[in-house]
Amino acid sequence: MKGFFTFALMKKRVIIIGGGAAGFFAAIRCAELNPEAEALILEAGREVLSKVRISGGGRCNVTHACFVPKELSKFYPRGERELIGPFHRFCSGDTVDWFEKRGAPLKIEEDGRMFPTTDNSQTIVDCLWESARRAGVQVLMQQRVQGLEPPAGERGHWLVHTREKSFPAEAVLVAAGSSPAIWKLLGELGHTIVEPAPSLFTFNIKDPRIEGLQGLSVPKATVYVQGTKLQASGPLLITHWGMSGPAILRLSAWGARELARLKYQFAIRVNWLSQSLESIREELDSQRQENPKKLIQAHALFGLPARLWRSLAAGAGIGEHLRWAELGNKGLNKLAEELVNGHYAVNGKSTFKEEFVTAGGVSLREVDFKSFQSKLFPGLFFAGEVLDIDAITGGFNFQAAWTGGWIAGEAMAGGG
Repeated sequence: MKGFFTFALMKKRVIIIGGGAAGFFAAIRCAELNPEAEALILEAGREVLSKVRISGGGRCNVTHACFVPKELSKFYPRGERELIGPFHRFCSGDTVDWFEKRGAPLKIEEDGRMFPTTDNSQTIVDCLWESARRAGVQVLMQQRVQGLEPPAGERGHWLVHTREKSFPAEAVLVAAGSSPAIWKLLGELGHTIVEPAPSLFTFNIKDPRIEGLQGLSVPKATVYVQGTKLQASGPLLITHWGMSGPAILRLSAWGARELARLKYQFAIRVNWLSQSLESIREELDSQRQENPKKLIQAHALFGLPARLWRSLAAGAGIGEHLRWAELGNKGLNKLAEELVNGHYAVNGKSTFKEEFVTAGGVSLREVDFKSFQSKLFPGLFFAGEVLDIDAITGGFNFQAAWTGGWIAGEAMAGGG
């Protein structure tokens, strides 16, 4: 952790709405800095940290191995500018240090994602629970917040209402994730809520060229949304319902709002090789010259899976018995187009269940990112997905939660 802070300790209650990554991190930071404060988490569900538990296929993609604040911020379609300052205070390297000092070391995978060395999300859940317990954080389950009242008149505290009880507090952190009910309460207070739209979703595509090929992937494809400037590159996975993988998920994140406006009915172009049309034409022509007697479909090129190569060749009108010597220039050009400029119709989306994210939430113009405090209501803080901040897949959404929680917790410990 960076820096050393001293605070005038005073008895105060801080309420955190939401028992997820941001909420726990904020509560722990606040309670550790001000042991005299009462940090209380109110969780609407029957369990806390559920998203931490299921993320990364049960391994928990804690953060990403990008340690330069400005570079890290570029992975956020919404929040890039606002997060540069906060990342200078608590970045991914600080997250690694935080968990390592508490007995939960992380490791870096080839693509930069970082997981606990145990490959088990329970390690992270246990670490957060134990840190909260040691700091004296209280956690109450099944406490769905139904009302939020700012200080008024002589009453110098907030009131947080659940069905059973009203809780007074000097400071309130809203870390309830993508919660329409909480957004409604905040909107009634006077905050602007940017209309939510799904982010990080896969594309529904029914097309004979990918039918029956579920599970096949390519290491680097480039996908373009026709009629827009949207494009993304990365691994692409064929699924039962269409296409997924990092290339598709990145595209869905950067295009969350635009694709919502299109009602998820649009066309994409897929460059399966992320290479130029001219270079592919040249390679195909070389094959024609060097291997005239070989069957085209029988020998996959460019490292493509054999079944995908056969399917794309068939899509270009090349029969299974056609040899390279029999392929004219028109057929060669058609095959090159199929490889680098294949058109596919998208008809709807499917949730990427491991890391469901929503674009939208509290308007960033109404938040002071030095403390993650509301500009409209002193003593009201935000962290995590309740804000109009989201990122592509790879541990970035969790990093925004750790950073926001850490800074907000620190501000609340010192009196906001």
